[in-house]
Amino acid sequence: MPHPIMFDDDDPYLVRLRRVALEFPDAEEQVGHGRPQFRAGASGKVFAVYGSGTKGPAATRVMYPHGLVLLPDEDDRLALAADPRVFVPAYYVPSGWIGIDLADGGTAPEDVDWQEIAELLDASYRQVAGRSRVARLDADGGPAARGLSPA
Repeated sequence: MPHPIMFDDDDPYLVRLRRVALEFPDAEEQVGHGRPQFRAGASGKVFAVYGSGTKGPAATRVMYPHGLVLLPDEDDRLALAADPRVFVPAYYVPSGWIGIDLADGGTAPEDVDWQEIAELLDASYRQVAGRSRVARLDADGGPAARGLSPA
């Protein structure tokens, strides 16, 4: 039985996230487990997932419909753990993944630091993309190095 779709295609956070995530070499979006997953190539590994929640009984589980799950650099993981936007995503944490609530505290999509998100996506992409794609990213600069235009 397929998973139900757990996102709105017109979600303004997702629209902005797509603009950044799909700029990485060969990046593609696929739906997996009912959520948008960004992959390094059609059959490549996932470097980001949009939407998540914590694990546990339904009474204590917290859903993050605007959460971004990614794999940070080891050096950044400790600093991010102290960030109030960060949560422990169900199923991903044993492999070192973290979640960031893009809508933390009622933050609107235009208030998110998309440059920071681009840098975190860059780190996650580099860990799963393979040497040739990382070399292309280095040559191109990618969204984190080029900077992001507003809106």
